[in-house]
Amino acid sequence: MRPLRATLATLALSFGLLAVASASTSPATAPAIAWRKPDGAKVDAIFAQARKNNKPVFLYWGAVWCPPCNQIKATVFTRPDFAERSKSFLAVYIDGDTPGAQKLGAQFKVMGYPTIIVFKPDGTELTRIPGEVDAARYMEVLDLALASSSSVKESLATALGPNAATLTPQAWRQLAFYSWEQDQAQLVPEKERPATLRALAQACPPAHAEAATRLQLKAAIAFGQNKTALPAPESTLARLREVLADAALSRNHFDILENYASDLVQALSAKASPERAALVAAFNSSLDNLAKDTSLTRSDQLGAVQAKLDISRIDAPEGSKAAPATTLVAQARAAAIAAERETTDAHERQAIVPNAAHLLADAGLLDESDAMLKAELPKAISPYYHMLVLSSNAKKRGDKAAALDWSERAWKESKGPATRLQWGSGYISKLLEMSPQDSARIEKAALGVLAEVSPTPETFYERNRRVLQRMGKQLLAWNDKGEHQATITKLSRQLDQVCNKLPREDEARKACSTVFKPSNNKV
Repeated sequence: MRPLRATLATLALSFGLLAVASASTSPATAPAIAWRKPDGAKVDAIFAQARKNNKPVFLYWGAVWCPPCNQIKATVFTRPDFAERSKSFLAVYIDGDTPGAQKLGAQFKVMGYPTIIVFKPDGTELTRIPGEVDAARYMEVLDLALASSSSVKESLATALGPNAATLTPQAWRQLAFYSWEQDQAQLVPEKERPATLRALAQACPPAHAEAATRLQLKAAIAFGQNKTALPAPESTLARLREVLADAALSRNHFDILENYASDLVQALSAKASPERAALVAAFNSSLDNLAKDTSLTRSDQLGAVQAKLDISRIDAPEGSKAAPATTLVAQARAAAIAAERETTDAHERQAIVPNAAHLLADAGLLDESDAMLKAELPKAISPYYHMLVLSSNAKKRGDKAAALDWSERAWKESKGPATRLQWGSGYISKLLEMSPQDSARIEKAALGVLAEVSPTPETFYERNRRVLQRMGKQLLAWNDKGEHQATITKLSRQLDQVCNKLPREDEARKACSTVFKPSNNKV
């Protein structure tokens, strides 16, 4: 299982939710920040103003329900130094439920939340800032972008070319702290990312040790995620051991150690080998230090304990339900309770509570996880997100009825057209998985979701389009023997009423009209 951020993102994705915001409120910010919102799918006026005033553009793509987004709202956007920096750029906030937002998502190649892109005044993309680093490092990476005259893409070309020696230390740091996980092939095709990161790590001068280490570790992670062997892993393993053994280095790279512990262990050691056991022990020691490090946010301290849980199960048989060690369960309980108790900011709680509840559930403390989530529902910013964790907990218990009921409630209480479409399709997906025989409930849910589909082209861009196509594919698979054809026909006719209102030559009409076609095999 992946670390907290990645796991909760996967949970959202399993309900069809990743990369869609939920309501149209602005981020929690210091009052001095003048957030601009696009007029529908039009951003030309904002970039024209940027050119006129010779100011960069800081584009934040966030979600009201998204835990990492709320962490940034609570720890970065409320900082006085961020408010001061905002005077030097145009701050743009895009919410996925506003008109045209999904079209902008396609334009800017946005897939996950939070995504933050910095543009030059002329509209050229400078860099993408990762959301996992702590607030102080975030500000450093932002400053690097604002002070840079070269984009990350230009620096990448230089770093891999004959003039690599001319690249500045600042440019190397930008490459190392680029949000590679959210690149969306802006710099390199996905399949080339592992080799590119390795080439960068090899080209980075030894004098830039932190950047070189980060690139080296990211390369190992990318190779592992691509299911390919990392060439000559010995040097990376040796460097990782140095990082784990040094408290300062571990702190510098805590986001990598926490979010990708399992990836690194699996990429750099053989299953059930003595080398793996030694590496896991070194990780545990480092993660214990990070879990107690009060210079980290509560969310990051939780992440350290979650990473310990993740690597404790690396060599367990697939599907194994073996309980974690008693001491690890106690550590997870104590960390979750302390984080929930000590967090008072509403935005930070939207991040902390589901993170803490997931940690409890992953440690086998499902009842305690449920109790924490249910107590938070009346006061949460977006309680419908917490309901997804409750649904997941019920599924872990084998309680399909409760899992479906929480998923249905999450859909019914969700806010915003794009979010409701995605939450609803996620509920349908769960119905098809856990109660495929309940055709009446499936038909009612699917008709309810389609009833809210707006007959505008913007509805069929980016995530909305993918979610509808996925839902169509799943329903067609459910009807593979033709026993539910009446339902499919009814759904197809309802959607056709929407499709027929779209401009005939618009790509949106084609996307709409193919949802319930057997040839629809892309999601």
